[in-house]
Amino acid sequence: MTGTLYIVATPIGNLADASPRAIETLRSVALVACEDTRTSRTLLAHYGIGARTVALHEHNERAAAAKLLDVLRQGKDVALVSDAGTPALADPGAWLVAEAHRAAIPVRPIPGPNAAAAAVSAAGFAASRFLFVGFLPASAAGRRKALATLDLPFPIVLYEAPHRVRDALADLAARFGAEREIVIARELSKKFEEVARLPLGDAPGWLAARAHRQQGEFVLVLAPGEERTAESIDAERVLGVLLEALAPSEAAKLAARITGLPKSELYRRALERAK
Repeated sequence: MTGTLYIVATPIGNLADASPRAIETLRSVALVACEDTRTSRTLLAHYGIGARTVALHEHNERAAAAKLLDVLRQGKDVALVSDAGTPALADPGAWLVAEAHRAAIPVRPIPGPNAAAAAVSAAGFAASRFLFVGFLPASAAGRRKALATLDLPFPIVLYEAPHRVRDALADLAARFGAEREIVIARELSKKFEEVARLPLGDAPGWLAARAHRQQGEFVLVLAPGEERTAESIDAERVLGVLLEALAPSEAAKLAARITGLPKSELYRRALERAK
């Protein structure tokens, strides 16, 4: 008999958000695998949990996973936690979970807090689905390239670091227009939590209005774009092919003749692709 690997969601800020089941699980396991043991010990100490902890992060995940699998094979239970929220979503842990499945070790999720879901619930965008992107590339060029693929008819959820949030919002406005709405969810569930829904063009002013607004952890929820028709998708393909051989203005002119879409719109798309 092997042990069970529990994937335990922990608070994203407010320690009171830990569920009774999560606390019970953390008390019962032989070992808690943490993204940062110092961060997780704050939670464990708050609830009087004396479980042994071990670090599992992006730099040691495979080596740590091998040792944890040995513990599980001995019949002992292990809990996986991240610094905050649900593990293995934009956090380390997926490799350990995959290896546990390959070894026929039971994997059990203990659901709970998640920053992306919390932000979407507070955004107010009516949609039956959303796309979780996580962190955009750190470089300006990489970020703009990634955004070029995200004009979709449902909300887009992004995580962003405080030192990049201003640039990320500027790139979002350049790509999707100043009128497109964005929800900025800052420090969710913490003392200085703020959730603001506003046009992208107003986002820089909102950030600058108070100095502390450029600190903390951010979740950005971009409003849904318009439904894309088959004609629009075909236009993207036509434009992409033409841009391989022509300047943006010529490519847009010819793509307009082929697809019947406005040349000005195709020229805008061509310039975005050329960035």
